[in-house]
Amino acid sequence: MAYPDSDHANGLLHAVIVLSFIIASSLSVYPLSPSMATLRPMIMIMVLIFWLLFQPRYVGIFSAFTIGLIADLLMDTHLGQQAFSAVVVALMIKVSSIYIRQLNTASAWIIAGLGLLVFQGSLWILQMFVQGVFVAQSIFSLLMSIISWPLVLLVLRKFVR
Repeated sequence: MAYPDSDHANGLLHAVIVLSFIIASSLSVYPLSPSMATLRPMIMIMVLIFWLLFQPRYVGIFSAFTIGLIADLLMDTHLGQQAFSAVVVALMIKVSSIYIRQLNTASAWIIAGLGLLVFQGSLWILQMFVQGVFVAQSIFSLLMSIISWPLVLLVLRKFVR
């Protein structure tokens, strides 16, 4: 009989976490038409926020930095921009998790929405300072990410103990 804290269960959880990021990265770069690409949700960051909320023991700030660097390479942004924004989101979630006693669906949605807003806001600020550009179309991606957060929650929640 396997116990929830056994090495087998931890190994399975690690495999699920890695697999979810692999699937999210492939969905993030899947080719879409230009009109649909502006509506693509920020799936990598949504999955990162999920694991930061529900498995903070295994996914933390270093994981956020790594996922951000991978997102920088996949999305062809300046190296470090998404990594910095992901770390800012991870810090925000770590601090907010101190004050939240019980994490239900509504509070997870609110925290995820704020995390996505912080991610996109910090990315906009970095792009303004570094490149001198402001990509206003990414507001649609932000809205689609906030709206579609319950789908990520529905799919991944069954893997949380």
